[in-house]
Amino acid sequence: MHRTVTAKMAEEVSRAVASETAVASSSKWAWPSVLRWVPTSTDHIIAAEKRLLSLVNWGGSSRPDFTCKSTEETEAWFIDSFEEWRKAKNLNQFILLGHSFGGYVASKYALKHPEHVQHLILVGPAGFSSETEQRSEWLTKFRATWKGTIINHLWESNFTPMKVIRGLGPWGPDLVRRYTTARFGSYSSGTILNEREAALLTDYVYHTLVAKASGELCLKYIFSFGAFARKPLLQCSSDWKVPTTFIYGYEDWMNYQGAQLAREGMKVPCDIIRVPQGGHFVFIDNPSGFHSAVVHACRKILAPNLEAWEEPLPEGLTSA
Repeated sequence: MHRTVTAKMAEEVSRAVASETAVASSSKWAWPSVLRWVPTSTDHIIAAEKRLLSLVNWGGSSRPDFTCKSTEETEAWFIDSFEEWRKAKNLNQFILLGHSFGGYVASKYALKHPEHVQHLILVGPAGFSSETEQRSEWLTKFRATWKGTIINHLWESNFTPMKVIRGLGPWGPDLVRRYTTARFGSYSSGTILNEREAALLTDYVYHTLVAKASGELCLKYIFSFGAFARKPLLQCSSDWKVPTTFIYGYEDWMNYQGAQLAREGMKVPCDIIRVPQGGHFVFIDNPSGFHSAVVHACRKILAPNLEAWEEPLPEGLTSA
């Protein structure tokens, strides 16, 4: 799910977008360079997700009108759409991996349909803590300022960062480029994106951000300002029925301690793996470490023998 990913996310995105870019450059007609910022559609990035599953309204997936008015409706919107996709693909049991908000949705899906999920892998998942459980002194003070009041009001009014990018018009791509250039590589294992890869990633991120507003409108119903879940997953830990592996980059701004608290209430096997030289996008920052963590999480299903169960963590990874 995107935010759900496979172990080869960065590779597949780069390869597929490169293919799409080549096709576009060889076509008889293309957007004039001066109008490159004008959003066309998400068609040209769908091929980048052949090995990925985007949540409805995100990435290259369809973007129907978002009409939900509550947290419950919003969760059902995502869970039910994924269940319909599962039925259409005739899948019965599978390993489900979700990243960030995709981790939240994957968790909610596994809670409702545990019979289909053999193992749940959550990469820097959102939603394991609420504001009341982990009240931030900094956030409390910031909210008391005029800036905090305005930003909180904008959040509750569903004013999203995507709207800012859309509103910037031809200056939008440059802002996204500055972000991706500064962000990816800052926690990396040393293999920083080359110029071509950075351009492809910027193009992918930009076009997913400026596409029709849809899934982004769910955020205020799922999280309060500060990314605290309105219905935190921590409160559901005793209902967990699926073996789970959490994966976090060392520098992930999502707090792995929320997973530790959840594990205390779970009655199923639960591992927490931390990957060095990685932040919230650990699969880009340290792909080899991320791949090792995913394979380790899947070992009991890929090689269902006692020896696989006893395998230690790959070198460099740590258990929390």
